[in-house]
Amino acid sequence: TDGIGYGTNPLAVIAEVKKGSPSAGTIAEDFDPVAIARDYAAAGADAISVLTDEKYFQGHLSYLSQIREAVEVPLLRKDFMVHEVQIHEAVVAGADAILLIVAALPQSELLHLLEVAHRYPLDVLVEVHNREEMERALDTPARIIGINNRNLKTFEVSLETTETLSEEVGPDQILVSESGIHTAEDARRVHEWGSDAILVGEALMRAPDKVARIAEFKGLTGLS
Repeated sequence: TDGIGYGTNPLAVIAEVKKGSPSAGTIAEDFDPVAIARDYAAAGADAISVLTDEKYFQGHLSYLSQIREAVEVPLLRKDFMVHEVQIHEAVVAGADAILLIVAALPQSELLHLLEVAHRYPLDVLVEVHNREEMERALDTPARIIGINNRNLKTFEVSLETTETLSEEVGPDQILVSESGIHTAEDARRVHEWGSDAILVGEALMRAPDKVARIAEFKGLTGLS
């Protein structure tokens, strides 16, 4: 695989398999993770993010292994990763990448988990929400930086978070914009601000035609 965040298109799409979230509640009542992932892969998603957190996102680790058997696209384990055992679980389940949230980890633990993941080797999406977290992320060997446009305290979303923080990311790093990307215009904006990829969950999960939506986000339609 080419790894998370890469693709032949100017803007890569990481499509998320997500049943629910704290901010939106249950998004998909009729939830078939494998069927959704197959749709994403057929539509040309560059990678698939799989929510495995049970408590807040109604996910499960088994979704990851089931999806791995069904598609060849790179897979990201999306969870609150705080222990290296979870990294091992991700590898066994077939993940190509994991998420590390800067806000959830002391710097020493962030560095440790990055090192463990890179040894496997896994790609790591290091997620930040503000300038202080960005500085911490840049003080690590992180190659892929995710800017989450959602404020963790208020759940409010502002795409301008990507605009503000993207200036700090170096040319050798891959920048992913996460949360609040609902339209082709949103995708175009964050791309202009330097994003190499977008992570899209709710907008795709709610779309009646997921294939068409991914084509839209990838700039194949609707951007002329």
